[in-house]
This record gives sequence, C-alpha cells and structure tokens, in this order.
Amino acid sequence: MDFDLTKEQKMIRDEVRNFARKEIAPRAEEMERTGEYPYDIIEKMAELGLMGIPYPEKYGGMGGDWVSLHLTIEELSRADVTIGAILDVTASVVAQELYVFGTEEQKQRWLVPIVTGEKIGAFGLTEPDAGSDAASLRTTASLEGDEWILNGTKQFITNIGLDNASLVIVAARVERNGTDDIISTFIVPKDAPGFKLGKRYRKMAWHASATHEVLLSDCRIPRDNLLGDPNRGFAQHLAVLETGRISLAAMAVGVAQACMDEALKHAQGRYQFGQPIFNFQAVQFKLADMAVAIELARNQYLKAAGLKDKGRKHSFEASVAKLYASEIAEKIASDAFQIHGGYGFMEEYPVSRYYKSVKILQVVEGTSEVLRMVIGRMLARGAAR
Repeated sequence: MDFDLTKEQKMIRDEVRNFARKEIAPRAEEMERTGEYPYDIIEKMAELGLMGIPYPEKYGGMGGDWVSLHLTIEELSRADVTIGAILDVTASVVAQELYVFGTEEQKQRWLVPIVTGEKIGAFGLTEPDAGSDAASLRTTASLEGDEWILNGTKQFITNIGLDNASLVIVAARVERNGTDDIISTFIVPKDAPGFKLGKRYRKMAWHASATHEVLLSDCRIPRDNLLGDPNRGFAQHLAVLETGRISLAAMAVGVAQACMDEALKHAQGRYQFGQPIFNFQAVQFKLADMAVAIELARNQYLKAAGLKDKGRKHSFEASVAKLYASEIAEKIASDAFQIHGGYGFMEEYPVSRYYKSVKILQVVEGTSEVLRMVIGRMLARGAAR
C-alpha cells in the first residue's frame, strides 16, 4: 500500500492550510460569537477552485480527486469547522448527487454554478419525524400536468439560509398507482413558488453555519426537476451520504488536530511548580494519545476517499472513518480542555469553541449508534475485510 500523497494532493493541502490560517482562523471566534455568515470566505474558496475539486473541468471543476477534497475539508475545519461543513454539504453531497444522477441539462443549469462557487447547495432529507429513520419521511410530491407539487417540512437544513444558496435537493414520497409510495428526489430552487425559509435554529455552537427549517406548501417545480431514477431517490441520497461520512470524518480530524495544536502550545507555555506542565507525565500521555488517535482517524478517512477514487466499494471504510473520527474528536476536545484547566472554560481560548462544536459530529450524517448498526450488518454479510 502507498501511504504517500501525490505531489498535487500535497500542493492542494498546503495551499488550503495557508489560506485557512490566513483568512479563516483569525476570524473564527468572531464569526462564532456574532453568527456572521462567511460570504467573503466562500468567495475566496471559489476563486481557489475549492468548491469543485473532484468534478470535471467541463462543469467548472478542477478535475481533481476525492482525497484532495477531503484533505481540503480537514484543513478548513482545523481553522473553523463551520467552513468545512459548508464545503461538505455543497461539494460532497449536493454537487455529487447532481453530477452522478442529473441529466446533462440539469448539470449545466444547477451543477455548474455550485461547482464554480457562484452558488451554494443544500440537502433536504431530515424532517421532524424522520431523522435516523429517514425512510419515514412524510414530505409528498404529486405530479399535476407539467409540475410537481411538494408539501412538507424539512428541518436542520445546512446552507439553505445563505443568500447565495440556490437550491435544496429534497427527498419526497410519490404515490405509485395507489399502492406503496416510492421516494424520489427533486431539485427545488429556493425561489420556487410555495418555498419558504423557516426559522433559523438557535444552536449551542456552529453559529456561522446557516441552519434553517424549510417549509414546502404547494411548492411548484417543473416536471424536469425530478433528479435521477424516480424509484431510487432514497438510494441516491444514501449513496452520496456515504461520501458525506468521509467528509464528516475529515471535519472531525480537523477539529481534533486544532485541539491538539492548542493543547500542546498551552502545555509548553503554562508553568506550574516551576516548570512547563508539558513536563508532567499525565499531560504528555494525553497529548500522545491525541496524536495516535488523530493519525489513525486521518489514515482511515484517506483510505475511504482513496477507495472512492479507485471506484471501489468503500461503505465499510466510510462508516468506520466517520464513527471513529467523530468519537475521538470529542475525547480529544475534552482532554484539550482539561490540559487548559480553567482557561479552557474561557471563550477567548479556542478550545472552548472546539469543545462545544464537536458533539454534533457524532449525530449528523449517521449517529454513532446507527453507524454501529450499519457496521454490524456489514459484518453479518461478510462485507468487512
């Protein structure tokens, strides 16, 4: 196995790391405190081509690979996890579903502006009564002439509250000949009649991330806005969420790395009993455990992304990456807080922000409990190696 990054992958990682340190990290605390949306940062990311790394140049992308995209997500999240989340939803999930399942006309109209960074996309699966049990969604779509009529509520929708968000990919039930419903997916423009942006959620963290409710009341979209196979809408959603799990793992590694960076710096500069607290074995052991866990989590998400680049199955690897990375990130954030002592409780120290921001990573795009179920089923099928 080759564990080396290519020259191009290293170049992208280093360029993004530079960008994140210069443009994002100095503003992260202020954006979290004020809830300011990072429009100018998104514009600069678009100028660097970060929104379309794995997509062909014919659609405005860089023609790169998934490893590069996930290295990018890690470096952005190391500076501010909400920026990593914007890229995850837009590039890993929305753009991918449009690219893989969209018609050429749909790609030209909807994918190109997202890949080039002119617009941002959102993903509408979760509902008040359909979270982990996503198959229980209640949003409906019915065909009337040349229009689909959608009714329902989507919640916890990332990105849709941004002014430059153009669309949300919506999963909805469609009645089939009076028998069992099927789940189809639809491209729903933000300016469609009957589309309403609901409340902006008050969150414990991620305040610079636009998370809103979406209300669809007799929302009308053209017939051609059906995305992909009408009988496999749920399967399409799950296929792109598999990549989203790799992205969540990369985000978790980014935050964990930021926690270790701050903890190491504090341990080397904080003196107690006449010496840096780094000299105490209890502190060194925490830092060593952090480094080991981060290395393993990073290798796992890179393995999953590398398999995806090769067109090989990677469901097991993606699930393992997301589960492990999200859980070690919480542990590392807690240990970094502990190394800071009382300073970790002060908002002027970044670890306070990191500590509040990591818990949600164990919930979104597959809770830890659901992922253990998924991995267990794979073991039963012999899918794990």
